[in-house]
Amino acid sequence: MRQNRRMIVGHINAKIPRWSSNVGKSITLVSPKATKDLDHGRHTKAFFRAIAMLLWFFLQSLFFQMAMGISEAADTEIKRFFRMGDGEIRICNVHNGLEANVQLLKHDGSLNEGALIALDKVFGLPQGDRGEHVSSRLIFLLDYFSDKVAPGRIIELHSGYRDPAYNQKLRSSGGNVALTSTHMDAMAIDFSIKGVAGKELWETIRKEECCGVGYYGGDVVHLDSGRPRFWEAATSKVNSGESKFNGRIYLSTQYDRYKPGENVHLTLSSVSDYPFGVRRAIGIVKEGLTDEDGAIVGQIGADDECISVSDRAGGRSLYAPLPQDLPAGRYRIRVEFCRIPFPQMPTGIVSNPVEVVRE
Repeated sequence: MRQNRRMIVGHINAKIPRWSSNVGKSITLVSPKATKDLDHGRHTKAFFRAIAMLLWFFLQSLFFQMAMGISEAADTEIKRFFRMGDGEIRICNVHNGLEANVQLLKHDGSLNEGALIALDKVFGLPQGDRGEHVSSRLIFLLDYFSDKVAPGRIIELHSGYRDPAYNQKLRSSGGNVALTSTHMDAMAIDFSIKGVAGKELWETIRKEECCGVGYYGGDVVHLDSGRPRFWEAATSKVNSGESKFNGRIYLSTQYDRYKPGENVHLTLSSVSDYPFGVRRAIGIVKEGLTDEDGAIVGQIGADDECISVSDRAGGRSLYAPLPQDLPAGRYRIRVEFCRIPFPQMPTGIVSNPVEVVRE
């Protein structure tokens, strides 16, 4: 039978003798059974009190961890590229033996600056005061495709960054080298992976139509983060003259994904001639639409209405903030040229697609 919650189970009334000062008063005495039940009740209360305290501490800890998780999620970077591998890359320069084995991302998902510096050295990119690196999109494409065909294997670099003078020297000596090679913009690599046929690697990249990929035979493949295209030795068109007079100038963004209000780092590559100008006003065009259908207008961060681009460094120094109220979706950024030096040069170009994400 369930015990009385007051823990007094049995009691008797007794008359106190007349000589007592409590004559005629009735008192309650606790029987031995009641005393035992009282002790049991006290222990039960203590037990449940301890359980309640443990539960309280557990819930406090749980709420704290949830709050920390929300805070960390808020601080975590978005995935900046459409194509990303496992985030670890190992690459070796076959000419000088320099090697980098690095994690491309930090714990919060942001780019690992130390890893980019290590890769710059392997690519042969000089370290100036501008803090520039080899194209991060190129690095993540390289990670993505190498993971696809040979995860964990070393990527062998045959050609990375080329300064313009060296590129011209290769052209003069009869090399199959483009006038506006993306190697000069630190946006290209010629590479191989042991055990992977070059044609197989070329076909794997070509199918995704995401970038530039060339194949000249053997195991070495050219990959760049410029205009999506593909070619073989017979179709390379390096001597066709198409890239003269800035005819193949290309606009790219540093990342594929941005948040509203963020600065977009723009790069002009495949440039044959300087100087020329870029208009400060830019267009942000919804993917699949044309300027005639309406474009959101933004501005490059500069004082001049026509920004002078006098060299490659200038072509990598353009920044445009996205509007804070820009809806989520895919867009392209359009720039217009001014002070155009040749009639063959386009009056404007659009960038690679970018995705705006709202958290």
